[in-house]
Amino acid sequence: MRLDKWLKVSRLIKRRTVANEACDNERVSVNGRVQRASYEVKTGDRIAVRFGQRTLAVEVLSVQDNVGKADAAAMYRELPEDSLS
Repeated sequence: MRLDKWLKVSRLIKRRTVANEACDNERVSVNGRVQRASYEVKTGDRIAVRFGQRTLAVEVLSVQDNVGKADAAAMYRELPEDSLS
C-alpha cells in the first residue's frame, strides 16, 4: 500500500491529500530516509512524521485497505522519538 494511503487509513493524517503534501515537503521518513508518497509500506517499517516542532514515530504492525476507526490504532505502535536516530 502507498505511504500516503497508509497514513490516511491508519488515521495518523486526516486526509490523503494532506498526507501526499507532507511527503512532497519531506516531512515523512521511513526507516530513516525521506520517502515519496508512492513508497510501498511494509510491516516492520518505521515511519516518522514531523508536525511542526513535534515528530511522531511509529512502527507499522499491519497494512490493511479498510479499517474501522476503532481498529486504526492497531495498525501501528508508537515509538520514542530517539529510536529513529
